[in-house]
Amino acid sequence: MSAKITATVTTRQGSTMRRLFAVAWLFCLIFYFLQYAVRSAPSVMMDELTSAFGLTTVGLGSLLGLYYYTYSTCSLVSGALLDRWGGKYSIPAGTMILALGIALFGAGVNWMASAGRLLQGAGAAFAFVGAVYLASRGFPKKYLATAIGVTQCVGMLGGAMGQSTVAWLIHGILTWRSFWLDTGIVTALVAVGIFFVTPGGREQTANKLPESEQRRSSIFVPYRIVLTNPQSWLCGLCSGMLFLPTTVGSMTWGVSFLTHGWGLDYHQAVQRASVVPLGWVFGCPVLGYVADRLGRRKPVLLSGIAVMALSIAAIVFLPPLTFPPYVLGFTLGFASGAAMIPYTIIKEVNPDEVKGSATGAINFIVFVMSAIASPLFGHLLQALSGGKTLNELVFSQAFSIGLLCVALAGAMAFLLPETGTRASEKSGRAVR
Repeated sequence: MSAKITATVTTRQGSTMRRLFAVAWLFCLIFYFLQYAVRSAPSVMMDELTSAFGLTTVGLGSLLGLYYYTYSTCSLVSGALLDRWGGKYSIPAGTMILALGIALFGAGVNWMASAGRLLQGAGAAFAFVGAVYLASRGFPKKYLATAIGVTQCVGMLGGAMGQSTVAWLIHGILTWRSFWLDTGIVTALVAVGIFFVTPGGREQTANKLPESEQRRSSIFVPYRIVLTNPQSWLCGLCSGMLFLPTTVGSMTWGVSFLTHGWGLDYHQAVQRASVVPLGWVFGCPVLGYVADRLGRRKPVLLSGIAVMALSIAAIVFLPPLTFPPYVLGFTLGFASGAAMIPYTIIKEVNPDEVKGSATGAINFIVFVMSAIASPLFGHLLQALSGGKTLNELVFSQAFSIGLLCVALAGAMAFLLPETGTRASEKSGRAVR
């Protein structure tokens, strides 16, 4: 009888802890929303920033690009800290670093803006990794892909509002400096909220690595487990390849393709290019939900890859008027939501005690691939055009690389194991 009572109490405690982590995840979604908003906000105030800092366009681009240096490196740091110390202190610390960086950027002084942009990237690296870390503890395994999809959906909404809403705010309601200072204050308040709602204490999120590993002081020990697992690399490379057609192709060169290639006017090109991230907003949670509903990851991942390939082929090779406006862009964005499924798989092919590091590792791989591919794609366009004006033929030849990326992602997806709940049931493992 006592054993039964103990089991009941333990079950209730586990359910309560899950609810607490789920609430903390909701607060972390606000953090993720804000970091995406401040990442994209400078794009709608370029004239104001150029004037305030006295920089050329190239100089301003370099200033804003500082964000990504610290974002990439701190993606690894954030995962390691979460696995070592848990979320109660690590995530609020990252949020507060972001808040400080936002406020410094709004001061209007060059060196403070540079420091602020670096701090923004460092703090922002804790947002997605932290949200996935909390989701993996707040939701059963059968809902994890849905939670990760919703997380990315909220981030993309933040990115969209960082352009549309901020543009409206700074042209009539706030000055650009007031926007940054006020947003810094709001972010600091979110940090306080995350601290109070996140279950605390190292005893509740203790690292369960083998004793021989725990005795070693480095917080990066979990990465040895993650990065020596070949499946981790397949997840990272697969997701990275699926990101490239949207991050480098659509979101960077999409407007140029539509104006110089298809001859659309600037405003129409911006509207049509913007439906790609809008498709992401819907595709991430929907595809995540379908993967959870089926209890299988690979069929949804491979279906998304197939639709992406067809969409890219239609955009690049078919005449512009073959499909109604916005259809292909939205379809590409929606199917690209499949790029988030490897984020679920990498957590399921690695031990529970390295979940944070697994997310940090895949985030780092994906970002580095995009960072390397972006300038290479620019050089490719220049080489194909011979230094002359870009046209539809040049873009068609260059964008064909996107099909190769998607094909490689498909090959890697076939090599990944099935980690959904159906696979767990067949192998006799308990579904958490």
